[in-house]
Amino acid sequence: MQGTSKVRYLCEASLIAAIYAALTLLLAPLSYGSVQVRISEALCVLPFFTPAAVPGLFIGCMLANLYTVGLGIMDIVVGSLATLLAATVTWLIRNKSKWLLPLPSVVANAFLVAWVLVAQGQTPFPYWVNVLSVGAGQAVACYAIGMPLFFLLKRYQKTIFKRV
Repeated sequence: MQGTSKVRYLCEASLIAAIYAALTLLLAPLSYGSVQVRISEALCVLPFFTPAAVPGLFIGCMLANLYTVGLGIMDIVVGSLATLLAATVTWLIRNKSKWLLPLPSVVANAFLVAWVLVAQGQTPFPYWVNVLSVGAGQAVACYAIGMPLFFLLKRYQKTIFKRV
């Protein structure tokens, strides 16, 4: 990676992390719990455009989860790793169907965040109810908001994600 490319990569990752964390915290009542629609998860489509989205989404999620340290270290670690896993898989499948792009985020978060909620006693619901609840919220954020974002960014891809 050339000097300019390294700087661009770091800037893109930092910007994505900041946007993710800011959106999550700004919309905090929607972003946490058994019934959540974390609007920042709409950014899960960004690995299609840039590999910098993988660390950017991970760091942004970690920062947002650090803010709610009351939910415990498990949420910070497992929740952030779920986002890292989802972003990595999205990067790997970027050349497949565009409609698959949000799926890793929906699946990883549905199963892993539901597990954290139950393991930490943060929900009165059993595991599978949480899987469905978190998964439904993820689907709303990632498909209903993320896919329109994808199509908008795709239109301006050569301008926004231009490599120098």
